[in-house]
Amino acid sequence: MGTGNFETTIGLEVHVEMQTNSKLLSPSPVHYGDKPNTNTNVIDFGYPGVLPVANKGALEYGMRVALALHAQISPLIRWDRKNYFYPDNPKAYQTTQSQTPIGTNGYLDVTLADGTVKRVRIAEMHVEEDAGKNTHGSDGYSYVDLNRQGTPLIEIVSEPDLASPDEAYAYLEQLRQVILFTGVSEAKMQEGQMRADVNVSLRPFGSDQYGTKVEMKNINSFNYVRNALIFEEKRQAEVLRSGGVIQQETRRYDEPTKSTILMRVKEGADDYRYFPEPDLSPVVIDQKWIDEVAADLPKSSSERQEAYVNDLGIEPYDAEVLTQTLAMSDFYDATVASGADPKRAANYLIGDVNAYMNKNQVELQDTRLTPEHLAGMIKLIEDGTISTKQAKQVFEAIMIGEEPEAFAKKHGLVQLSDPDLLLGWITEVLDNNPQSIEDFKGGKDRATGYLIGQLMKMSKGQANPSVLNKLLLSELKKR
Repeated sequence: MGTGNFETTIGLEVHVEMQTNSKLLSPSPVHYGDKPNTNTNVIDFGYPGVLPVANKGALEYGMRVALALHAQISPLIRWDRKNYFYPDNPKAYQTTQSQTPIGTNGYLDVTLADGTVKRVRIAEMHVEEDAGKNTHGSDGYSYVDLNRQGTPLIEIVSEPDLASPDEAYAYLEQLRQVILFTGVSEAKMQEGQMRADVNVSLRPFGSDQYGTKVEMKNINSFNYVRNALIFEEKRQAEVLRSGGVIQQETRRYDEPTKSTILMRVKEGADDYRYFPEPDLSPVVIDQKWIDEVAADLPKSSSERQEAYVNDLGIEPYDAEVLTQTLAMSDFYDATVASGADPKRAANYLIGDVNAYMNKNQVELQDTRLTPEHLAGMIKLIEDGTISTKQAKQVFEAIMIGEEPEAFAKKHGLVQLSDPDLLLGWITEVLDNNPQSIEDFKGGKDRATGYLIGQLMKMSKGQANPSVLNKLLLSELKKR
């Protein structure tokens, strides 16, 4: 792909916040949306003399991502300081893994819009700490919230293998899916849990030299990444066509104008003065530890889709919807494990449960529905205890935490299927309606409809229609 006579080259650096309980180097909790500066302590504030301690869980989460992306895990991790001054980073350096990234030489096979699969190589990935957050108020003041300071990140650096804005978009979408299914992050773009630094350059077709790259930092929407790249392709092509030179620079994407704006001429690695972190010991990662992490790694979305289609008979499209998130897929697995019919469980999750979540703007884990309750309701439908019509009321109840069978009994929603009980009513109704028996024998279909109506009245609407119908026809034939 490219613009005119130029070929586009794109590399992405993706930062993902990992949902550990505590921060990378301090015991402060990791929670999104809390009051500013409440999830902090002296380490996050960069007080002199404080000593950080590396979070083992953050390293294990980093290893999960490395394994999911087919990368080599480094046997020895040494921490490094990346020095820069910025108000949201009171230490004036970031603890990262410059020399010994947790993973190297990975890849992601990306399915493109035309169905072809492109392998995007991943150069390396690092576990590092996030910075705090600056807010520029309308009152003329700027505010710093250090709740995010020190949250563990994994940075995933691709090789420059992407050749168009659409390829970059597909890569990000599918990378997010892989990350979701490692369980290390919910990767919510709107909460800044996944952000991309974009590197893009143009070169004449056939040239073996890359053009000068331009970087755009911290873009937190896949659409914005695509729009920024579309603009940069055109901008750089126009500069090159008019005989100009692209300089190495950092630009900012501006959504209202869908354009990029120069921020600064690019700094080099020397500006960051990397040096080994003196306060943290190196970490040895042996094969036994890697094997333990691999054993805890959830199955990927593609493995799950395959199993749903081949083992449970689910339609491919439905299997795809069930694996949009790890939470939904795990919930489905647990519902089937609780004895629910796989197809009916899939239909409920894709239909009614998704509709409930959209209507109430909640995530699945924020509802009070449990796999056991969904499976319980499905079993009540399967064995004829409740009708599909009654199931609508039971469904509303289980979404707010009610136990399905207890709710159905308490509210008189249980269908009566006991043949002895139903036969007693049938005998009574037939004895009282000799004309209907004659009509039935004369081939008048409406006779059975009338009799069923009388029986439903007697049972206060609780008789199981299919059982009732079968028994009534059998009795009518005997008369």
